[in-house]
Amino acid sequence: MLSLLYQEGPSTKGIFRRSGSAKTFKELKEKLDSGTEVDLARESIFVTASLFKDFLRNIPGSILSSQLCDKWVSVLDQGNNEEKIKSIQRLIEHLPRANVVLLRYIFGVLHGIEMRSEENQMNAFNLAVCIAPSLLWPSVSSTPDIESEFIKKISSLVQFLIENCCRIFGDEITSLFGEI
Repeated sequence: MLSLLYQEGPSTKGIFRRSGSAKTFKELKEKLDSGTEVDLARESIFVTASLFKDFLRNIPGSILSSQLCDKWVSVLDQGNNEEKIKSIQRLIEHLPRANVVLLRYIFGVLHGIEMRSEENQMNAFNLAVCIAPSLLWPSVSSTPDIESEFIKKISSLVQFLIENCCRIFGDEITSLFGEI
C-alpha cells in the first residue's frame, strides 16, 4: 500500500481526502483480513489510501502509542523548533521498533506527496487533517468538544512532523522506496 501511495500519491489530487468506492473498500478489506492475495495496483488509489488509514486505525493503542498521548500533545507547546524536534525524537525512542520503521515509511510517503502539493492540493496541513486521527488517539473516550480540540492538536503535530520529517527521521526517508 505504501509503495503505491508513494508512486501515485504525489500526482493524485486530493489523495487521503477523497475516499474510494465503499463497496470496493469493504470487499478488499475482507480479502486482506482473510489473507487472500490482492492486487492493489488494479484498484483505485483512493481505495488504497482508505485501506491504509483503516489499517492505521486498527493498530492496537495507535502507532504513536496512546500511552504517550499526553506527551505527544504537549510537544508543540515547547520552545523553538529544535527543542520540539529533540522532544519528538525522544518520544520516538519509546515506541516499538516496528512502529518506528512504519512511521519512517509513512512520513517518507507524506513528504513526497507534500513536495508536489501544487499538483495534488495536499500540503502538510491538508495531509495532517486527513491522516492525524489514524495515527494517535487518547486511551480513554471524552466529550465531543475535548475530542475536537485533541484532533486539532494532533493535526498540528502531524503537520509539524511532515514539515520536519527529514530532520526528525533523517534525509534517507526521501529515498526509502528508491526512485519512482
